[in-house]
Amino acid sequence: MTGEREIYFHVGLGKIASTYLQKSVFPKLQGIHYISSGKYKKRSKSIIAKSEYSKYLVSREFDRQFEREVRWFTETYPDAKIIILLRRHDSWIASQYRRYVKNGWYHNFDSFLDLDNDEGMWKQNDLKLFPRLKIIEECCEDKPLILFHDELIEDQWRFLDKIAKFSGTTYVKDEISTERVHTSFSEDQLRFLKNFCSKYIRKVPRSRKNKIMHWLLYRSWWALFHLIMYAVPLFPKSWIPEEPLIEEDQLKRVKEAYKDDWKKVKEYAAQNNSIVLG
Repeated sequence: MTGEREIYFHVGLGKIASTYLQKSVFPKLQGIHYISSGKYKKRSKSIIAKSEYSKYLVSREFDRQFEREVRWFTETYPDAKIIILLRRHDSWIASQYRRYVKNGWYHNFDSFLDLDNDEGMWKQNDLKLFPRLKIIEECCEDKPLILFHDELIEDQWRFLDKIAKFSGTTYVKDEISTERVHTSFSEDQLRFLKNFCSKYIRKVPRSRKNKIMHWLLYRSWWALFHLIMYAVPLFPKSWIPEEPLIEEDQLKRVKEAYKDDWKKVKEYAAQNNSIVLG
């Protein structure tokens, strides 16, 4: 432990309730100083170094930057106690793909995750979960708390009780929202937007190094895409493409391809959580 302080580090993954935890749960935990995701990169270490709280909770969402960021934080605080939330591969990549379609990605799912030639936007290794747990094990002195997206869906309070017990905190139920933070668009809305972008946009918005330009570009595209999706319920059904956003067989292939990885994760979590939660 660094001095008398306890440091908890939520290493969130995209589309696994990270925003919900950051907006609706972590700020409400009592007995711990929460450092929001916006302060993570530039200020989290200095806040911990300069202030006098007994407990800190740092949270940030990572995907393919996972290893780099975990190593960056734990090189200073190897005693940080990790909280990680996981989701089965087929459900996770489907949600990731929907997010990209919402942001203007008009290519098919096989171009997003290519299980045959590994030439997709997401590489096959990007979806593996067990290696992430081994990275945490390598970088940290203590075992992580491993939670699952299904647990949150099935029993929110039991899920939150695990976080509270692990971190030695409390919360008041009435202060915790049960609402989702981000709007979930329907299959029809996403199919229409994907088709619209493939015909009329023909490009996916790219990030810019200049933060102001990036924000202006992103918000402009964001506003256009959301306006289109909100208008979809007003359109005739004949305007909506019939083909599904993701074929059921594609997700079955993903589930099968990563079944061994998922089995390792579940076994590791069962053994590990019995230790960290007592």
